[in-house]
Amino acid sequence: MRAWQVETLGHPPTLRHIAAPIPAPGQALVRIHACGLNFADLLMGDGKYQTKPALPFIPGMECAGEVVALGPETVGPAIGARVACYSGQGGLADYGCFAADRLIEIPTTMKYTEAAAFLIAYGTSHLALGHKAALRPGETLYVTGAAGGVGLTAVEIGKRMGATVIASARGADKLAAARTAGADHVIDSTSPNLLDHLRAFGGIDVTYDTVGGPGFEAAMRATRPDGRILAIGFASGEVPMIKANHLLVKNISVMGFWWGGYLAFAPSILDDSLSTLLDWYAAGELRPHVSHILAMEDLATGLQMLRNRSATGKIVIRMT
Repeated sequence: MRAWQVETLGHPPTLRHIAAPIPAPGQALVRIHACGLNFADLLMGDGKYQTKPALPFIPGMECAGEVVALGPETVGPAIGARVACYSGQGGLADYGCFAADRLIEIPTTMKYTEAAAFLIAYGTSHLALGHKAALRPGETLYVTGAAGGVGLTAVEIGKRMGATVIASARGADKLAAARTAGADHVIDSTSPNLLDHLRAFGGIDVTYDTVGGPGFEAAMRATRPDGRILAIGFASGEVPMIKANHLLVKNISVMGFWWGGYLAFAPSILDDSLSTLLDWYAAGELRPHVSHILAMEDLATGLQMLRNRSATGKIVIRMT
């Protein structure tokens, strides 16, 4: 089978032809049709992610495909079932062996390219906003990086939860995408008066920050008393330094959030969230934002788009 492999940290993956894996007990063999790309794939390839697989490894944190075999004495989706999987790695290949109990059957109306772009982006936003930040109807939500694969889902889900949504992104096209996803107000992230804009909208109750950098301080200063700030990621490359006295004076909470971490300590919360999201999709209430579908051989193009933050929505690699 074809598989992209990271063989040296800090170097691009290499496309190899290797033997297809054989499922062990508890595993399912999946013929992978599509794999979603995430900023975390870049971090993992550079050795800067929370988890550090042994080299060489196949990147690709989430994928979708068809079950073709089960390991010995394994209970799982039936052969032929259409599934999505948060694998953590292994998605950028023609086949992959994954824990059978982590496979999620997808609606018949959902394309593989949609399913491969669904779990992490929607799962992160739903669990962060609903479970972690307890976003309430009528509150104001501020989303940074709002035209990215995860940011657009935060806009969409925040609006569905009844919030007034302020979205920031770079450039007219990205701001238009945020509006289409449901943003009530948009701000160009390059604006020199970000704090003034946020205050002009009346301040913030919840911030969903995927970018970090100098915009984090502006968001914190615009946060209302008892507000919450979600630290989702640092796409700018700059991790903000937080002044604890500011948190104290305004009773602000800053909360770190890593969706994949829930698999280790609270998988049932994650499963319940994904079940709700798939119900919303089946009811036509969610529209996955896939901006680019690339061939297997074009992985380098997709990774560069992630690194440059030039894509609007999710980038998906299609194997077939």
